[in-house]
Order: sequence, then C-alpha cells, then structure tokens
Amino acid sequence: MMVRRTFLSAVIGGLLAAPLVVEALVAQAQQQTVRIYRAGLLASFDPEAYVGDFREALRDAGYVEGQDLRLEVRWSDRYERLPGLAAELVTFRPDVLVAWTPPAALAARNATRTIPIVFSFVNEAFALNLVASLARPGGHITGLSNIVIELTPKVLELVKKVRPTASRVQVLWNPVNPGHPLGVQLSHDAAEALHMSALPAEVRGPDDLDTVLGGLVRKQMDALLPLPDGMFTTHRARIIRAAINTRIPLVHFERLWVVDGALISYGANLRDMVRRTAVQVDKILKGEARRSPRRATDELRVGHQPQDRQGPWPDDPAVAPAAGGSGD
Repeated sequence: MMVRRTFLSAVIGGLLAAPLVVEALVAQAQQQTVRIYRAGLLASFDPEAYVGDFREALRDAGYVEGQDLRLEVRWSDRYERLPGLAAELVTFRPDVLVAWTPPAALAARNATRTIPIVFSFVNEAFALNLVASLARPGGHITGLSNIVIELTPKVLELVKKVRPTASRVQVLWNPVNPGHPLGVQLSHDAAEALHMSALPAEVRGPDDLDTVLGGLVRKQMDALLPLPDGMFTTHRARIIRAAINTRIPLVHFERLWVVDGALISYGANLRDMVRRTAVQVDKILKGEARRSPRRATDELRVGHQPQDRQGPWPDDPAVAPAAGGSGD
C-alpha cells in the first residue's frame, strides 16, 4: 500500500509540476528570441543637454533601454579624438550610428561603409560629401539638415536691433570646424552691410578661450558671436560668464545658450531635431526605407533675466521688434 501511495504521489506531483516547467521553458524561449538593438551615439560636444530627449523619443517608440536596446555614447570636443571614438563604436557592432555635428558625422562616415548613419546638427551635408544630394542621399547615411551658418546675417541684424550703436562684433570661430570659414565670410559681409565690423577670433581648443575672452574689453567689442561649434557648446558657461562680466551682449544660434544666460538666440529648435533623429533611428531599426535629409525650423529666443543673465527687460523697445517675428 505504501509503495502504491508513493507511486501515485509521484505521478500526481509530476503532473502538477509539468505546467510550471512548460511555462519556464516558454519564458526562457521568449527571452532568447527578444532582439536587442544596438545604437551608437557620437558627438563633438557634451551631449548631456540633449541625450535625454533622444532617449525619451526612443522610449516613446517602444524601446526599453537595457532590455531591447543598448545605447553607447561617446563624445569629445577635441576633434582629433573623434575618429578613434567612431572606430570604438564600430567595434560595438551597432545596428545604427547617430552622429551629432559635422565633425562627428565625418568621423562616423570614415569609420564604416556599411552601418547606417543618422546625422543631426549638420547644416551642409551635401557640401561635406555626407550625402549625394538632399533629395536622394544614397549610401548608408541620412539625417536632419538644419540651416545654421546661413543665419549669421540675421543674428547680426538682431545685434543691431538690441544695440543700435554697436560697431564691433567679436566672432569666435574654430578653424577645425568645416563650416566655419563660410560663417566668417558671412559675418564679414553682413556686418559690413549693417555698418559694423565682424572681427574673427580663432579658437582651436578650450585652452585658447581665456586669451580670446580676456581681450573683449581691451578690443572694445560691442557684441560677441560664437559660431555654432561643439567645443563652444561644451564650454558655453565660460563664454557666457565672460560676456556677463564684461556686459557685452552675447548672441547665438542655439536656445540652450539663452537658457544658460546669453541674450538672444536665433536658429533651429535642436531639441525637436533630436527627437526627430530618434524617429529616423526607429525607422532604420524596423527596416523601413530611409527618408531624405530634412531641414529643421527656426526659432527666436530672447532672455528676460537681467540680474545674473544677459536678458533685457521684457518691455525693452530694442528687443520687442526682434521678438515679434518668430515664435519660441
């Protein structure tokens, strides 16, 4: 009798345990079949201010970082380091590479001819030979193209509205940035048309900033315009602080600078651009056709914090006309 009861208990126990075993095997199989996508992000500036928007947009698309998505981020504001960082990301074997700014996009392009690349913060994709054309980029590179350098005349026009007596504008430029020679030329021509002088100051690296910024008062500058550059963005706090301390208006192309204390920005909505970059990444991961590079819209941003920032009072008559033409 004891043997029979033991046998029945074993059979019943086995039957009860069988569903649990099956469920465990099914769960294990499901885990094994979940694909983990890999994405690499390369930037020529500290991407902290924008990478949160990028991750949020990917979450909105259904990805869960750490489960079905791995994102590797590399950045340096010293452009000579970007090729090595791009090569490092390629060894990660990503499904897609994201490159922010022209130097990062060029480094990514030179690192691989097969991995899809989505660029952003790039205004001259065709001129830089990143794409065959804006209508049909071809190859393995696509992205978002935004007008930045071409807005230099508009930004200088805002300088004249804010400070009608301005005659000398210090233009910070980085000779390593492929788009800056055009910016220097545009600033010269636009300033001349406005009866001002745009004086370029070469900044090859962070070590040059103190020397250039220290001479703003001595050179009797009426305004400061850093051309869009990853190294300038990373060290914007130093540049903004120098402008505030010398009471020299600082104008830029990026809203982030006004948030941190500059006077006015006029340019593309870069946070929106980052989110749209994530949409393109999603399409590539899903195997959908890549679209042609798109241009981003522009916005005007005026600061209104006069104590520790450069923002004028909201009713400043010099700023009101400039603020009326475009929205935030």
